[in-house]
Amino acid sequence: MSPESARPSERRATAGEPLAVSAYGLGVTRGRTQLLSDISFGVPRGTIVGLLGPSGCGKTTLLRCVMGIQGGTTGHVQVLCHSAGAKALRTRVGYVTQAPSVYADLTVLENLQYFSAALGLRGWRRENAVVRVIKEVDLAEYADRPVKRLSGGQYSRVSLAVALLGTPDLLVMDEPTVGLDPLVRRELWSVFRRLAEGGTTLMVSSHVMDEADRCDRLLLMREGQLLASCNRAELLAHTGSGSVEEAFARLVPRKESACGPARRGRGAALGEAGSSPLLGEALPEPLSLSFFPEEPCS
Repeated sequence: MSPESARPSERRATAGEPLAVSAYGLGVTRGRTQLLSDISFGVPRGTIVGLLGPSGCGKTTLLRCVMGIQGGTTGHVQVLCHSAGAKALRTRVGYVTQAPSVYADLTVLENLQYFSAALGLRGWRRENAVVRVIKEVDLAEYADRPVKRLSGGQYSRVSLAVALLGTPDLLVMDEPTVGLDPLVRRELWSVFRRLAEGGTTLMVSSHVMDEADRCDRLLLMREGQLLASCNRAELLAHTGSGSVEEAFARLVPRKESACGPARRGRGAALGEAGSSPLLGEALPEPLSLSFFPEEPCS
C-alpha cells in the first residue's frame, strides 16, 4: 500500500464544534529544566491526531498533561470539556503507555477480566466489554494464551484492548507502534482507523514520520516546543515540501532563526504573533474560539 492510498480523508472541524482536547499556554518545568514551553493546540473530536517528533522532545510529557498526571504544569488543559484528570473522565479516556501495562503471566482473557473489574464492571456488563474489545483488536484466537507467549504486536493489542474496556471517547497512546514490523504497524493503524470512524478521538505519538500519512491532524514537536498544528496538506503547502519529514526539517531552522536558541514563545517563533496558524497559533481560525466553552458540555 502506498502512502497516498493509506492516507485518510482529512476531516475539518466546523466553527463551534466542541473539542476533545484543548490546551493553552501549557508549560512543564522540572527543577530548572523546562520540558514544555507555551504550547497551545486543539484536537477535534472523532479524528486521529499524530503527535510527532524525535525521541526526548516532550511527547510523553505532553500526553501525561492531557491525562492530568503530569506535575509542574502551567497553563490550561481541558479534556472533553473537563479539566484534565477530572474524576468524570475516568471511564471516558483510555491511556496506552509505552511500557506494557498488562500482566505477562495471565492470559489475555484473565487480564481483561481483571481490568474490567477494576473499572467497576460487573456481571453481563463485564462479559460484554471483554468480548467486545477482544473482537475490536482481533485477539479472539489468542484469548486463552498467556500474554508472555504473544508476539510484540499481539502484546500491544492486549494493552490497547485494556484501554478500550471503558468505551473511551478519547484514546491517548504513547508510541504504540514502536519496534513493530511494518505489517503489524499497518494492522494496528487499521484498528485505530476503525475506532475513529466509530467516533473515538485518538492521540497517537510517534517518532516515525511516515505515520503522519495515517493521521487526520498533526502536532509536530521539537525540544519541548510545538512547531506546527495542522493537517498534512496544510503542512506541505505551507512549507513547500513533498513529505512530512522534509517539512519538519524546514520548520526547525525557521523557528530557530526567528527566535534563537534562548527565546521560546509563540509570538517570538513568528517574529510577529498570530501571522500564521501553523507556526505560532496552534489552532487554525475555525477552532480559535473553542478552547474553553463557558457552558459545560458532554
